[in-house]
Amino acid sequence: MRVSNSTEPQYIGPMTLTKLLFVTAALTASFLLPVQASAQTAPAAAKDAKKTPAAKAAPAGAQTAAEIADAKAKGLVWVNLESKVYHKEGKYYGATKKGKFMTEADAQKAGFRAAQEGGAKKTTAATKPTTAPPAKK
Repeated sequence: MRVSNSTEPQYIGPMTLTKLLFVTAALTASFLLPVQASAQTAPAAAKDAKKTPAAKAAPAGAQTAAEIADAKAKGLVWVNLESKVYHKEGKYYGATKKGKFMTEADAQKAGFRAAQEGGAKKTTAATKPTTAPPAKK
């Protein structure tokens, strides 16, 4: 193919024309196929969702294992936005529905309190340990 500055129409050989048509067809197909594939899989996904029991579904705010591991590596705490408690580790770390990761200092500045270690319960009069009376001599 010769390049010229004139306004004359340039000659395109049969091989160039074939390549151009092939590339155009390939591009058109690449744009259309994903749309058709997603349209076909959407009803199947909806049927599968109906079969899955709700108990197996992850909580709305649940984080992935990778996100939790990354946050632990960075030293972040998980803040439960509803209870105003932050967790450094344990079963609630990254697992409550409404929460987010942040630094411990930021959590304290925002008014959150640390969770009790080991799930310790508050002692009440009914659960308070009694002391034995002193032994008589």
